[in-house]
Amino acid sequence: MTATETSTPRRRPWLAFLPLAVFAALAGLFYVALRGGDHSRLPSALVGKPTPIFNLPALVGTGAPALSSDDLRQGKVTLVNVFASWCVPCRDEHPVLLRLVKNEVLRVGGVRLAGLAYKDEPANSSKFLGELGNPYALIGEDQSGRVGIDWGVYGVPETFVVRGDGVIAYKFIGPLNDDSARTELLPAIEKAMK
Repeated sequence: MTATETSTPRRRPWLAFLPLAVFAALAGLFYVALRGGDHSRLPSALVGKPTPIFNLPALVGTGAPALSSDDLRQGKVTLVNVFASWCVPCRDEHPVLLRLVKNEVLRVGGVRLAGLAYKDEPANSSKFLGELGNPYALIGEDQSGRVGIDWGVYGVPETFVVRGDGVIAYKFIGPLNDDSARTELLPAIEKAMK
């Protein structure tokens, strides 16, 4: 053996492609996780716990009273819907909310729909509801987004089912449609009413 034979390492051309293969595998996993999952099933640390303490001012121009944590401890189930005028899915969801407040289960059970205007200019929120209709019995203006953060809001829209004792029973992430309202939200409301 000569000195040049022992000092020259063997080349492994496949090693040059190893970082690319690892990157492609990770990118594929991230894509599947982001696109393949049901985002409405993201866990909420607050389900089963009392609502955060808050006191929001009323949204001017809607005629609906303000919203506070005390309003959610009045013995009746309340739906809290987080919305914003700048949220396109909120516009898609809005007709579902209008139909939902007319639902017999909600009316007979005395279930209220409360709105949380999240990170929005009050005039824009009022205009949004003026154009599309106001399904909310109570509306709190959360212009800074602080209360939404306390509730663990990922984004808008989100809808919470709050039992009459102020405990969060269920959280739905994303825009409700007629199917999800019927198969997911209404059963959660009925369970919270028991």
